[in-house]
Amino acid sequence: MNRIEKSEETYKRLFGDGVPAAYATDPAFQDILGRFIFGEVFDQGNLDDKQRELITLAVLAANQTLPQLRAHADAALNVGLTPVEIKEAVYQCAPYLGFPKTLNAVNEINEVFKARNIALPLENQTRVTEETRFNKGLAVQTEIFGDVIAKMRESVPANQKHIQDFLSAFCFGDFYTRGGLHLQTRELLTLCIISAIGGAEGQVKAHVQGNKNVGNDKETLIAAITHCLPYIGFPRTLNALACINEVIPEQA
Repeated sequence: MNRIEKSEETYKRLFGDGVPAAYATDPAFQDILGRFIFGEVFDQGNLDDKQRELITLAVLAANQTLPQLRAHADAALNVGLTPVEIKEAVYQCAPYLGFPKTLNAVNEINEVFKARNIALPLENQTRVTEETRFNKGLAVQTEIFGDVIAKMRESVPANQKHIQDFLSAFCFGDFYTRGGLHLQTRELLTLCIISAIGGAEGQVKAHVQGNKNVGNDKETLIAAITHCLPYIGFPRTLNALACINEVIPEQA
């Protein structure tokens, strides 16, 4: 099957029998887009459709490309992702994008769910309490990054300790402990989110190591970043790949 045939098959699997609106005004551009994304990128690497759509949702939220986010929320449902999985992929963005951008994305997802007659709110996936969020978050943080977390907390200046506490309780306690997505998936999504926003190569490297620690191998990371390429462009994709190669060098 050539890439034109692959793109048509993949597009139909994701979006159904409709024709992209851009064909009415920019057919040549739409051909380039569709054949590259759906005929080549979707065929590269070891990810399935569900993983690809989770990554796409997170990256589109990071980019704040909301019309495309809405379209891919429909596609995510079409390939079998649950409403909870879709919502959790977007919620995972909050520590890295901030709340306003995440709420923009949540609102788009909600509109798709309403149109598909999916009742809101969804089942609560919170797995911590006010009393446990810090300790459980710190435990997950340490599971991902290892002993470096204790060393980092010990060395932080007193007037900045609250940031480390927020990181453990909020980022890892409030989000990483939630139900709906496995730890490996959350960590892979995080790598894609921070790669998409750019200028966070230090954190990208840390999360490459974190992904390795939780069982995502280099080929999975390359596949994930490759999948991000059409949505974030070559510069940020190449920056992320350089981080992967620095943390996990190619075998001689």
